[in-house]
Amino acid sequence: MVHGTMRERSGLFRPSRFSFVCISSGKGVQVIEGSCLCGGIRYEYDGAIEEISICHCSQCRKAQGSAFAAVGPIDSARFRLLSGSELLKEYRATPGKARVFCGNCGSPIYSARDDLPEKKRLRLGTVDTPFVCGNIFHIHVDSKASWMEIGDTYPRFPGPKR
Repeated sequence: MVHGTMRERSGLFRPSRFSFVCISSGKGVQVIEGSCLCGGIRYEYDGAIEEISICHCSQCRKAQGSAFAAVGPIDSARFRLLSGSELLKEYRATPGKARVFCGNCGSPIYSARDDLPEKKRLRLGTVDTPFVCGNIFHIHVDSKASWMEIGDTYPRFPGPKR
């Protein structure tokens, strides 16, 4: 594992304000890999997770079956399914937004908005590659689960981040 941001061609990393940990392929290219619970869906993303939003809205809580959803925006063009495309199912609780999951085990993989086809919001619980991101924040904290206490010092927003 290596820390920080990538130096050109060296494969070495140096600390930055938004540091992360990722596995280097040895070619100076980051590849983040992930999969669903049953392993039927496998993917890779050629890039870093540069932002993590911890969403406490009621739809994300229900979709995750948890107190929140941890998601990171990624570039659609750099996301590639390695296996399991036939297992992908989607649900649209909100017009214009697909929540994509494994039809076999139910693992949420990503969400995608029809009006932003160049972006996906990756469900970070499916990431297998170790990483850390320094740009983390909570959103929709005004609708968090009543039993949930946020015990960290990450920035908090009552609704979406503005």
